[in-house]
Amino acid sequence: MDAAKVVSQSRNQPDALMAPTSDIDSQLTSIVSDLSQQVQVVVENMVKMIKEIDQSSTEIVEEIEKCKDTALERKRSLEEQKTDFQKAAYAVLNMLNSEEIN
Repeated sequence: MDAAKVVSQSRNQPDALMAPTSDIDSQLTSIVSDLSQQVQVVVENMVKMIKEIDQSSTEIVEEIEKCKDTALERKRSLEEQKTDFQKAAYAVLNMLNSEEIN
């Protein structure tokens, strides 16, 4: 090979290498930008879901509290009915015992 050609080719090689490097940089920048946008969308969706979950859990906790209150009221009512029934049963037993004694 001619020495002039070798020198000419060696001078052109850095230019040839520079173009692919800038293309690679451009591609990497594009990939990073796309990935960043995708991550941002995912994070926004996660924040929305977290808010929805928080709202739902708040509603569930409120409903549980209402159910607890209702259950306690029902328990008190049943205990009162039980006491009244026991009193009535004892009264009937006392009446029957009084009749047997006489």
